[in-house]
Order: sequence, then structure tokens, then C-alpha cells
Amino acid sequence: MELFTEAEFWVGIAFLIFVGLMVWLKVPAMAMKSLDARAEKIRAELAEAERLRKEAEALLATIRVRHEEAERHAVEMLANAEVEAKRLESEARVKLEEQIKRRAEIAKHKISQAEAQAAADVKAAAAELATETAALVLAHRARTMSSDPLIDQAVGELAAKLQ
Repeated sequence: MELFTEAEFWVGIAFLIFVGLMVWLKVPAMAMKSLDARAEKIRAELAEAERLRKEAEALLATIRVRHEEAERHAVEMLANAEVEAKRLESEARVKLEEQIKRRAEIAKHKISQAEAQAAADVKAAAAELATETAALVLAHRARTMSSDPLIDQAVGELAAKLQ
């Protein structure tokens, strides 16, 4: 029995005992169970990652749609603002022209009133001057003449008519 004296034999026996002990303690089953649990955990993480990826893609698609809608809305707003600005500009131009016409008419009216007033003032001054001149002429005649035959005749006729 030389076999019992060799180290390789005892190493083999120890190995078989070790493997037997491992099988008896169900170490391979525990290792498989641990590996299966780890594999299931990895599968769950992969499924979660896939779900998150799909959710992110859906969110990205939604964001892109919203972005496109916002851009279209911004373009529409800009176009509407340009149209509104042109409309306001034309309205302002029309109102300005109307206001200029009104002010020109008011100015013409004031000028014509001033001209009429000036003409009336000139006529009044001329009438006043004529009245003063006539009064002076009559006063001068009255002093130089004792009586005017026509006036005397008119006064006589007036006295006869009144009786």
C-alpha cells in the first residue's frame, strides 16, 4: 500500500472529501441560487432600464412635439405682431393726416376770423374817424354860418307838419 504514503493520493482524497462536503452542505445549490438571484436582479435592472429608456424616449418625443408647437406658435405670434404693427402704423398715419387736416382747417378758420375782425376793426375805425370828421365839419360850419337856408326851411316844414 504504497498508495497511502503518497501525497498525491491524500490530496485527491482531501479533494473528494471537500467536494462531497460541499455537495452534502448544498453549496452548489446555494451558489446556483445566489447566481440565479443575481441573474434575476440583473434581469430586473435591465427591464427597469428598458422601461426607463422607453419612458425617456416617449418624454423626448413629447418634448420635441411641444417644442415644434412652441416654434409654430412663436412664428404665428411674430407674424400676427407684424400684421398688427402694420395695421397700427397705417391707422396712426391716417389719424395723423386727419389731425393735420383738422389743424390746418382750424388755422384757416382762425386766420379768416382774424381777417374779418381786422376788417371790422378797420371799418369801425373808419366809421369813427368819419363820424369825428363829420362832427368837426359840422361844428366848423355851425360856427361859420349863422344858419343854413335848407335847415331853416326843413325846421319850418317840420314845425308845420307837427301842428
